[in-house]
Amino acid sequence: MKKAQTYAEAVKYNTKKKFNKLIQKPDDLELIGKGRSAYVFKLTEEGREMALKVFFPEFKNIAAREAEIYKKLSDSNYYPDIYETGPSYILMEYIKGYTFYECLNKGIPIDDDMICEVDRALNDAKRKGLNPSDIHLRNLILTPAGTIKVIDVARFLQTKECRQWDDLKTAYQTIYKKSRFPQRLPKLWMELIAYLYKKNWLQKQWAARKNKFHP
Repeated sequence: MKKAQTYAEAVKYNTKKKFNKLIQKPDDLELIGKGRSAYVFKLTEEGREMALKVFFPEFKNIAAREAEIYKKLSDSNYYPDIYETGPSYILMEYIKGYTFYECLNKGIPIDDDMICEVDRALNDAKRKGLNPSDIHLRNLILTPAGTIKVIDVARFLQTKECRQWDDLKTAYQTIYKKSRFPQRLPKLWMELIAYLYKKNWLQKQWAARKNKFHP
């Protein structure tokens, strides 16, 4: 489907802006996701829904890298199928459902089975010699069938240890599962938590608390 390349080339970005970089896109494309290196668009042709990930010009090199990772994971049901790749884009399976971020915001329960499924997905990647990294609430999807999908795997080739998923599981066990945890979390709260985590403030608080109870 070389038409995907035509669509990708018709997408224009203003790379000088930090947010809302999109300047122009074909009417057939629906913007469904924004990331640090690319935007994702929904493309429907002959009733088939697909996701077209178009990278910013300065991140074009990531397209081929991420495509190769997806190909390595092609025998795992936890990752989307890839249909076509190009110099600045990836055309892949469109995954319906809610991200874990949306689940928290909408009050959709996250349970132990979902956590275990993510572990299985990441173990599939490790068996392929990959290093699952940058696992966050927006790249974990709960489908209508109750299955789990993992997207955005570009950083699975990095060599340094990434503790994000381990930290999310710790928060799930020690905070989320408490009876007093609110059914829904406002987006502002989640963005603040993510900011504090990125600044390493939360990790320092957890470490201090652990040292307090385990001298």
